[in-house]
Amino acid sequence: MSFLDHIARCNHWPRKDLLPFERAGRPLGWTTRSFAEALKDYPDLLEVTQERILLTPALKTAKERSQAFDALLDDLVARGLGPRRRKELYPVVRRWGEEPFFLIDRGAVPFFGIRSFGVHVNGFVRRAQGLHLWVARRSRDKPVAPGKLDHLVAGGQPQGLGLMENLIKEAAEEASLPAEIAAAAKPAGGLCYRCLWEGDIRDDQLFVYDLELPESVQPKPADGEVESFELWPAREVVERVRASEDFKFNVNLVLLDFFIRHGLVERQDPEVAEAARRLYQPLTP
Repeated sequence: MSFLDHIARCNHWPRKDLLPFERAGRPLGWTTRSFAEALKDYPDLLEVTQERILLTPALKTAKERSQAFDALLDDLVARGLGPRRRKELYPVVRRWGEEPFFLIDRGAVPFFGIRSFGVHVNGFVRRAQGLHLWVARRSRDKPVAPGKLDHLVAGGQPQGLGLMENLIKEAAEEASLPAEIAAAAKPAGGLCYRCLWEGDIRDDQLFVYDLELPESVQPKPADGEVESFELWPAREVVERVRASEDFKFNVNLVLLDFFIRHGLVERQDPEVAEAARRLYQPLTP
């Protein structure tokens, strides 16, 4: 395992196994060819060809499209073919800040390869011995990466919340952090990746934040998504990422970005230099 392996896994894109999801030439997302077979049963909404899946132009408004997809998901779930409902709406967009083409339940996002957005917070403490990072252990019953290691706080970006509002909400729910502490998080850039991961399509843009915490602040699990928090020397986190798959797959990217920005790895190291080149490559719309 290496830094480059983590980046490669988050950019595994078997194009031959995927179909673009479009509406009149407008890219919306992707589906797997196997999932596309189930979508052939909805010809009034979707036209499935060998090359792509086309959304009907008959639906003229975002509201109409949202309602139609809500009904589609209900039917897929009833047939045992669709995603578990998450009861949280995500915008269907290709660029951050666009007007949503329609809204879709979060559970369906990886089935339709919708581009999604999220906030990821590195919590760190400065000690005389050097930087330390807060490391979370994900709950064993999480649907994604159960029991894996994670950052201090992370969460998908739903419709209707600003980034900082979402960060503060997630910090309270996952780590019991008061709003005034979470609001001190500093924007540190962003990362993109696109991959087929365990059958799900992940087309993600992550907004990265750094949150320096005093020694007196102890994160505590609140909503059951995290089992525990531990404060690790940053150098130990570097070696764990470099040598293992112990962290959730996309968290490795955010941590590698932190290592580079904070001088915890040598930019002149050939592996690190190549990892940085790949890490910051932009995705196509």
